[in-house]
Amino acid sequence: MRSSNFLKVIVAGVFAVSAMNALAADKNGCGSLPNQSQLKAALTQAVADETTGLNLDMWATVVDRDGVVCAVAFSGANRGAQWPGSRVISAQKANTANAFSLNGLALSTANLYSAAQGTSGATPLGGSLYGLQFSNPVDPEVAYGGNPAAAGTTGDGMVGKRIGGVNVFGGGFALYNSGKKVVGGVGVSGDTSCADHNIGWRVRNYLNLDYVTGGVSGDATRPDNIIYDATNGNHNGITDGFEQPDCINLSGSSSASSATLPVTK
Repeated sequence: MRSSNFLKVIVAGVFAVSAMNALAADKNGCGSLPNQSQLKAALTQAVADETTGLNLDMWATVVDRDGVVCAVAFSGANRGAQWPGSRVISAQKANTANAFSLNGLALSTANLYSAAQGTSGATPLGGSLYGLQFSNPVDPEVAYGGNPAAAGTTGDGMVGKRIGGVNVFGGGFALYNSGKKVVGGVGVSGDTSCADHNIGWRVRNYLNLDYVTGGVSGDATRPDNIIYDATNGNHNGITDGFEQPDCINLSGSSSASSATLPVTK
């Protein structure tokens, strides 16, 4: 009898800890961020509206300010309709943009491309943030734990956990509320870097979390927009500063397609 009561106490304790963890995750900021259905709706609309890249379906992840995964979604008919490897990449991008953005300075993952490069004939000194992509590794137990069949649903194994990871090409954005405060990040993946950027930009806009105050793009209306050397960069044939190279199929308006993205609020 005593053993049975003791077991009940242990079980009750486990449930209490689980409840506390859930409350802690909500307190961290997931409660004020889009849920899975809202993220999926925004992603599906963004994929439909964007014509650049390979026109593929996408993954998207939202994290809160502490890097806790709040929601994961995909735009295709099922979890195999978009690149499986892009699920974790979308989470990396969300984590990266959140981790390296401040209230007054937004850095999209596209802005980090050239800064994280190593040395080459064109850039003998390398990038100013060389090695950044190795600085905060993905937690593999979070990335690949849980039931694979639940990937991209409310039961995704990453939800409620800190994923980590740094990604340095287009598709990740810090999320800013109407008070112009960073409240987390969103990342999308599944197409070219340039298309990922454009789709992720639209997702943030549809979620109404793009009250961005400052960035490095040189465009006050799109502070953390992608910078192409050959279009809105310094045209020196080298991806330096905060630039990124062009991708294939940047639509009929070429690289300028990113200049027609919705302005931030």
